[in-house]
Amino acid sequence: MTAQLRADDGTIVELDLDRWHEPPNVEELELLDRVRGPVIDLGCGPGRHVIALGQRGVPALGVDAAPAAVATARARGALVLERSIFERIPGANRWGTVLLLDGNIGIGGDPASLLRRAATLLRRDGIVLVELGPPGSPTKSFEVRMERDASRSAPFPWAVVGVDGIDDLSRANGLRVDDQWKGGDRWFSQLAMA
Repeated sequence: MTAQLRADDGTIVELDLDRWHEPPNVEELELLDRVRGPVIDLGCGPGRHVIALGQRGVPALGVDAAPAAVATARARGALVLERSIFERIPGANRWGTVLLLDGNIGIGGDPASLLRRAATLLRRDGIVLVELGPPGSPTKSFEVRMERDASRSAPFPWAVVGVDGIDDLSRANGLRVDDQWKGGDRWFSQLAMA
């Protein structure tokens, strides 16, 4: 099952819906080894990371605005709130880790606001684990439509952030890059409070 986000300028962001419904792969499990509990997964989708953390005994909460994703996550046993990540979230300033995986740095089309929001959720020694585009990828915001089979959604704001752009973006929003790495064909950064 694949889908894509398409912008008017021709930019296409591929979405791997199959992966989102599978258990975390080796690279994602290694990433989850880094978490500091409790964990909040922003844009959790069907809740696979929340479930994997729960199986490890790590308290985790997912947040997603899509009713179908939340229903799927809950049916699978994940603890999930159905709401925008910019609405009230319990435990502000007490989360050990914020997850922004599977392209979720793009939520809302404003990665600066998203990182500022993540920082408000973290305790002082907390971290953000974020998935990014590969080196050389642009950092930009745009309007996209989700395309799947013959259907197209209404336009909504989205963003992409390349691994080259996360350092400046983090510093400008109360965070700093602690580590970056490649896992398989994906790029990740660990951010901490500045």
